[in-house]
Amino acid sequence: MNHSLSVLIPVFNCSCHDLVTALHEQLCKEAIQWEIIVADDGSDDEQMKAENRAICSLENVRLIEREVNSGRAKIRNFLTGEAQYDRLLFLDGDNSLRNDKFISNYLAHETPVVYGGYDIIHDDSSLLSNLRYRYELKAEGNHSVAIRQQRPYQNFNTKNFLVNKEVMTRFPFDERFRYYGYEDVLWGKTLCDNSIAIKHINNPVTATDFETNEHFVRKTEEGLRTLHQFSDELQGFSPLLDYDRKIRRLHLAPLFHLMYKLLHKSLLHNLEGNNPSVFKFNIYKLLYFEELRNKRS
Repeated sequence: MNHSLSVLIPVFNCSCHDLVTALHEQLCKEAIQWEIIVADDGSDDEQMKAENRAICSLENVRLIEREVNSGRAKIRNFLTGEAQYDRLLFLDGDNSLRNDKFISNYLAHETPVVYGGYDIIHDDSSLLSNLRYRYELKAEGNHSVAIRQQRPYQNFNTKNFLVNKEVMTRFPFDERFRYYGYEDVLWGKTLCDNSIAIKHINNPVTATDFETNEHFVRKTEEGLRTLHQFSDELQGFSPLLDYDRKIRRLHLAPLFHLMYKLLHKSLLHNLEGNNPSVFKFNIYKLLYFEELRNKRS
């Protein structure tokens, strides 16, 4: 069993107060040395910053406020450098805990990297018009341990994972990834290339807060631009890149360019409206990515 733990939480314009409070309560019951470090990566939402400052009254909790946003990769590398213990638990600050054994479940594992997964709160009555909620609901079946373990490196995510500090120091996140998306995918590929084991367990955090449809679409577009930028390095680790390879092989790129011109406005109208379609969302992602590819070629 592990006898020390650094819990590391990057935040940007979100409140992690409830998450940190729940973690603190569980950690106080464990006979280990521990700390919680929250790094605010240049947030400009003063209300969220004020809520997060309340955690500073908790024992063994430290909040670091950084003036400039450094990006999802660099902030995690920064937190690694701040940690004093050899086992690191990385969590996204905008998730919640529904499991009172969350910490003890992780402490039982010694594998270099352990991914606990995530799930979502179910609230059809108020969230069914939300695109991200519908998308996550549709994808729930893929989050089981059995499915994740079939492709352990491709199914890794930075929302909720335990890692040896030595592994993070040897293989930091690639700091070229300044914008949203895929820094975790490349890190999973790096672990695969270096034969570092990832163990998947059933120890999820829960998503309870879902951005607006428009925000989710913009964030998805940002992620697709990141995928496009690093497409050479991410081959074999993204279904979209697999589709793109087939499209190029069959010389269908001009057809997809035409489809984008004809359909993108109507697709956006649906996705940003009150009855968004997950099927249309997946079509939009493919067309948007192919348009990026067409502009490069």
